[in-house]
Amino acid sequence: MAAPRKYPDELRERATRLVVEARRDPASAAGAIKRIAEQLGVHPEALAAETPKSVTAVMAKAKREGRVFIDWSQNNPAKTTIAPYSLRGREDPTVSAPVTWDEVRACRQAEDLVFTAEGVVARVEKIGDLFELLSGTRVALPRP
Repeated sequence: MAAPRKYPDELRERATRLVVEARRDPASAAGAIKRIAEQLGVHPEALAAETPKSVTAVMAKAKREGRVFIDWSQNNPAKTTIAPYSLRGREDPTVSAPVTWDEVRACRQAEDLVFTAEGVVARVEKIGDLFELLSGTRVALPRP
């Protein structure tokens, strides 16, 4: 078994504070984690500064060409973006599912494009897997 790593006292103190603050108020845990991550220098701008040729925190496509965009705005408990055909973590979970442009044009209210686990299985059996078109698509990621 490997010997335990020795961490600097300051890092241990900050990590302990993160855990204590997150446990104190679970509703604000994400905010506590974000604040302490920023104090530790773990945020998009710091990562971009360390590796400017391969990482950026700038959203504008024209300014990030050839680099990986770190979109930390997605790291938020209020966000619901997930992979296709995944259940969302809610009391009544819905399923993330690709839709056609015809379905988008015909949509009159958000509920028209809400899918349940049972409903999405029946939908795929009826119209096929819309995401399958991308299964053979590969994009090379930039190397640092």
